[in-house]
Amino acid sequence: MKLTPEQRIQLHGFNNLTKSLSFNMYDVCYTKTREEREAYIEYIDEQYNAERLTNILKNVTEIIGAHVLNIAKQDYVPQGASVTILVSEGPVVEVPTESYDESPGPLPEAIVMGLDKSHITVHTYPEYHPNEGISTFRADIDVSTCGEISPLKALNYLIHSFDTDILTMDYKVRGFTRDISGNKLFIDHDISSIQNYIPDEVKEEFDMIDVNIYQENIFHTKCKLKQFDLNNYLFGYTKDKLTNEEQRQITESLTKEMDEIFYGKNMK
Repeated sequence: MKLTPEQRIQLHGFNNLTKSLSFNMYDVCYTKTREEREAYIEYIDEQYNAERLTNILKNVTEIIGAHVLNIAKQDYVPQGASVTILVSEGPVVEVPTESYDESPGPLPEAIVMGLDKSHITVHTYPEYHPNEGISTFRADIDVSTCGEISPLKALNYLIHSFDTDILTMDYKVRGFTRDISGNKLFIDHDISSIQNYIPDEVKEEFDMIDVNIYQENIFHTKCKLKQFDLNNYLFGYTKDKLTNEEQRQITESLTKEMDEIFYGKNMK
């Protein structure tokens, strides 16, 4: 029987379930020369430096209703950055009536619930093909929470925080908590797909694939942009500077790169 918010199961002690969201985004660019590649990586390092990433994670912390305990951040040489935030239970400003419902999370700053013993991390990985031509930027974000709130409530905000061509997302609920009779509860909210936490207008932009293992509370979704405009993948110039044959070759190279990332395998 599905419970209403007023019929919540009474727990024995704290909710010990751990809910983990891994959010990975990829940005692909065509860099014809070494100079273009270096300029692209310099641009990415500036756009996604440790300071800006820290601000993004602070907003995630507020959305899930946590209190920052400690921040560690680092810009790496020659490229890349990392940020780790330890968080604990924060003040409950507004208790949502739909806390167990599948729905996209808020875009504006909003605190929804509290949690404890949790962390949020981000690592970036600028990368390029050894034979020139393709450069990629990847950011890995992990949000791990204990308690009632799911980090999926921050997913909508994360998607809008990055310019991305491909997204891969993993969500898992681990451990168990007990009710007052001692019965184990291995999940405390209904979920059929990560897609239910992504707004419809975002889903319309992507081709999406799910791989879910419901009995293990493991959910995986990956997304690839539907529309392709070559101008969005050229760094420092537009496609009118290229011949038709160059446009064809570059388009083929870029779409192959994105397909390989999306399907997780090398393609001939």
